[in-house]
Amino acid sequence: MKAFFKYVLATITGILIFSVLMFFIMIGIIGAMVSSVGSKSETVTPSNAVLLINLDHAITEKTEPNPFENLDLPGYSGARSLGLNDMVSRIKAAKDDGNIKGIYLNVSGVNAGFPTAKAIREAILDFKTSGKFVVAFSDVMSQKGYYINSAADEIYLNPQGSLDFRGLATSVMFFKEAMDKLGIDMQILKVGTYKSAVEPFMMNSMSEANKEQVNSYLGSIYDTFLSDISASKKLSVDSLRGIANGYLIREPEDAKKYGFVNNLLYKDEVFAKIRAKLGIEEKKDIPYVSILDYTNKPSSGEAGGDRIAVLYAYGEIIDGEGMDGQIGGDKLSRELRQLRLDDKVKAVVLRVNSPGGSALASENIWREVDLTKKVKPVIVSMGDYAASGGYYISAAADSIFADPTTLTGSIGVFGMIPNFQKLFNEKLGVHFDAVKTAKFADMDVDMDRPLTEEEKTIIQGGVNKIYQVFMKRVADGRKLDVAYVDSIGQGRVWTGKQAVDLKLVDRVANLDEAIKAAAKKAKLDNYRVSEYPRMKDPFSSILSTSKEKIKIWMLEDELGDYVKYYSELKKVSKQSGIQARIPYLVEIY
Repeated sequence: MKAFFKYVLATITGILIFSVLMFFIMIGIIGAMVSSVGSKSETVTPSNAVLLINLDHAITEKTEPNPFENLDLPGYSGARSLGLNDMVSRIKAAKDDGNIKGIYLNVSGVNAGFPTAKAIREAILDFKTSGKFVVAFSDVMSQKGYYINSAADEIYLNPQGSLDFRGLATSVMFFKEAMDKLGIDMQILKVGTYKSAVEPFMMNSMSEANKEQVNSYLGSIYDTFLSDISASKKLSVDSLRGIANGYLIREPEDAKKYGFVNNLLYKDEVFAKIRAKLGIEEKKDIPYVSILDYTNKPSSGEAGGDRIAVLYAYGEIIDGEGMDGQIGGDKLSRELRQLRLDDKVKAVVLRVNSPGGSALASENIWREVDLTKKVKPVIVSMGDYAASGGYYISAAADSIFADPTTLTGSIGVFGMIPNFQKLFNEKLGVHFDAVKTAKFADMDVDMDRPLTEEEKTIIQGGVNKIYQVFMKRVADGRKLDVAYVDSIGQGRVWTGKQAVDLKLVDRVANLDEAIKAAAKKAKLDNYRVSEYPRMKDPFSSILSTSKEKIKIWMLEDELGDYVKYYSELKKVSKQSGIQARIPYLVEIY
C-alpha cells in the first residue's frame, strides 16, 4: 500500500511539473509570435522590380490572420496564404508603382472557384493598361491556371511540361452504399426538386433533376471560360470548343501549334527574356517581389469623413459566433448592426461567398440586412458562391451584383436526421431504452430509432414553413411573385449570368463596380472604403484561434487538397436544425 501511494504521488508530481513547464513554454511561444508579428518590417520594393504571382496557396475571400504563419511547429507547415481582397488590391497598387515594371505569372493551378480566378484575371488585364509587361510561364498548367495565364502578353510552357484543355467537369462523392453497410439510415426531409445537397446520403448517383441543373450551370460557366480566353488569345470560341472536344492539346508542341502559348521555353530562357525587358545584365538576379510580401496598397479614398463599408461574409453559415472562414449568424448580425448605427458609414457593400448553411442564422442575418437597407444603401457583391442561405442573406439588398460564373439561387431547404439503429443493434450489439413524459419528447433527439410517420409529417411541416418564408423573403426583396420564385426555386442552382435573366441578380459586375454603385446610391463623390470585420491584432488572433482550426491546419499539412472531403463530412455530422445549403461540395476542374 505504501508503494502504491508512492507511485501515485510521483505521478501527480510529474503531471504538475509537466503542466508548469508546458505553461511557461507556451507563454514563450506566444511571446515570440507576438514579438515576431509585431516587429515584422514591411518589404521594401526595389527599383526595376517584377511582381511574382504564384497561386499555389489557399485563396480565401479575405485575408485571414494566421498567428502561426512561418512558424516551424510540429505537424504544421505554416504555409502562407492571401485573401482575394489583398491580392486584387496589390495588383492595383503595382499598376501605379513606379518600382514595379511588370508581372511574372507562375501559375499552375488555382485553389479557388472560377469567380475568384476571374477577379484575379481582370486585375491583371487592368494592370496591362499601364503599358507594363505581363509574362506567364509554368511547367504545368491546369485549365484554371491557363485561364489566368491567358491574360498575359506572352505565355511560355516548359518543353517537357503540359497544358490541360479538355473541357470542364465536376463530380460528386456518394455515401449511400457505405452508410448501408455501416447500418446508418439518413432520414431526409426537404423541399425542392433540385435540392440535391442530400443526394449523396440517399442515392448512389445523381438524380435526373440534378444532372439537368449541373449540365445547365456547368455549360454557362464553360461559355464564360471560353469567351474570356477567346478575347485574349484571338481564337474563336468554336475553335476552342473543337480543340477541347477532340482533346487536341496532349503534348507541349500542341499548345504552341494551336496558339495557346507563344513558345516552349525552359525557365532560364524565360528569365532571360524578362532580364531583357528590364534592361539588366545576364549575371544579375531579377528583383522579384512576391505578391505575398508586396505591401503597397492603392488609396482607399479620403481619410476620415464618409465611408463605404465592405463587409465580408464568406464560408458556411452557422448559428452563433463562428470562426474565421465561417459566417456566424450572431457575429455578422452584430457587424451589420454596428455599421447601421455608424453615422460615418454611408453605404454597405456585403461581399457574399457562401454555400449557405443554417436557415435560422440566415434569417437573422436577413433581418439585419433589411433593417440596414432602411437606413442606408446595401449592395450585395457575390463571389464564388452565394447560394441557398448565401442567397437568403442577399435577398433584402437594394441591388445584387454577381460574377457570371457565381453559383447562386438554390432556393430550398432540407433537414437530415440519421438513424443509427442498425449500426448500434446489429453491428455493435448496443441497445437503448428510454422513458419519456410526452409522446414526442424524444423526437429527433434519439438517433437509435427511425422516425415515425407522424414525426416525419411534423418535421416536414417545419421544413415547408421555412421554405415558404425563404420564398417570401426573395419575393419581397426582388419585387417578384411568390409563385414565380417557387418556379425558379425548388433548390435549383444557377450561375450569376443565368440569375440576371431570372431577375435574381441585377447585373453582372465585380466588387469595384458594386462599391461605385453604393457610392452613387448614397450620393457620395468623396469617400473612403473600409473593410470589415476589422483585422485582429496578433495577440487576439492567437487567443481566438480555435482547436478546430489548428486541427484543420495540421490536417491540410498531411492531407493536402483531400482535407476538403474530411471537412464536408465534419460539417454534415455537426448540422443541426433546418439547412439552406448548396448541393454538396461543388468543385469544377
